[in-house]
Amino acid sequence: MTLRQASDFAQLSTEIKQAGLLARRRGYYLARITANLVVYAGAWVAFALLGDSWWQLAVAVVLAVMTTQLAFIGHDAGHKQIFTAKRWNLLTGYVHSGLIGVSHDWWVSKHNRHHANPNHEDEDPDVDISVLAFTQKQGESKRGPLRWIASHQAALFFPLLFLEGYALHWHSIRHSGRERFLMIANVVVYLAAVFWVLSPVYAVAFILVHQGLWGFYMGCSFAPNHKGMPVLSAGHTLDFLRKQVLTSRNVRGGWFTDFLLGGLNYQIEHHLFPSMPRPALKHAQLIVSEFCEKHQISYAQCGLFRSYGYVLEYLHEVSAPMRKPA
Repeated sequence: MTLRQASDFAQLSTEIKQAGLLARRRGYYLARITANLVVYAGAWVAFALLGDSWWQLAVAVVLAVMTTQLAFIGHDAGHKQIFTAKRWNLLTGYVHSGLIGVSHDWWVSKHNRHHANPNHEDEDPDVDISVLAFTQKQGESKRGPLRWIASHQAALFFPLLFLEGYALHWHSIRHSGRERFLMIANVVVYLAAVFWVLSPVYAVAFILVHQGLWGFYMGCSFAPNHKGMPVLSAGHTLDFLRKQVLTSRNVRGGWFTDFLLGGLNYQIEHHLFPSMPRPALKHAQLIVSEFCEKHQISYAQCGLFRSYGYVLEYLHEVSAPMRKPA
């Protein structure tokens, strides 16, 4: 890494600060949090009023969407995007995590390690997934059923996302520490409410739709950001700016994409400035993309469905050696 490269990020940071893009947007977040909680609470009221009915599956779909939207707020709070004071971000994070049953402490710790070393095969927990292989080295270590799943990971990727919600609950209970009792209470209250209002068949169907779609939505929101981008290994010489930009991908789109992906579609800007409030990311995108073009740094950006195509193509390519006969 040259001295010039080390100073590039300082120059970019100055431009971002001068544009006022790191200033907190409490009004935006107050409106967003209020709207989310009103819709989320309204869905549970509808659940109580509808009773034992197949219409509850429609409620489950709404809850899956809103559970993800609450998770996006928890993500922003974890990055201290909402308030200047640490305690208010923590409180917001704990409340939202408690509602959806995901440990705030565990997830923030895991996510911070991802931000520090994105797409690093040894340091990024997001590329350390037992049923997937993101490098041939990882593929060679797979054995038994895990190897079979990894060898067909491109075909199985989206079906596996329906299990992501259950995995988040399980890991939260296992690794949550002081939040463990809150995580267990969330699961107990949730199951008690569902089986109290619904008969067993309807209850199981409701849980499968709610938790399955929530996991699928979460996975589809995070998957386009890094999967299929370069995977780093020990000894790389990239500076902070290039490490974050070259391993991340943006997703093009308007206001609906911003809402759908919770601002994660501006992944490059988010990784460069994690504490930047969500509504400022689209304004930073123009500054960052122009800066990267000027400094000849590859800036990846594509449409949503094309991003999924890149993910599947990459997974298929990496798993090819595992499909060859021994």
